[in-house]
Amino acid sequence: MLSDPEHFYTSKTEPVQSCLYTLREIILDFDSEISETIKYGMPCFVYKKKHFCYLWTDKKTGHPYILIVEGNKINHQSLRKGNRKRMKEFPIDPGKDIPIQSIQEVFNQALTFYM
Repeated sequence: MLSDPEHFYTSKTEPVQSCLYTLREIILDFDSEISETIKYGMPCFVYKKKHFCYLWTDKKTGHPYILIVEGNKINHQSLRKGNRKRMKEFPIDPGKDIPIQSIQEVFNQALTFYM
């Protein structure tokens, strides 16, 4: 099991690696109370000591996605349900511009469940 988030990022090839590093920065910059750790071998972002989101890559496409812990409570066109009961995925195409505004919209909705 990984204990260092840095290994997760450096183990990826470009353009996925740069995309993941940028997503990490977007998440950490969103709120000063968000911190990073490793959970289940993937970067886990915690808000006020509660799991907020994860970064992972799709097994088929290799593309990154943000896994929103309280995603099932959020309605946003960028989120997809998949086969998870609680979480939803926010897929990211590493060959395109990152939709920062949409990510922030989802995060703003998600934070309401942590107040």
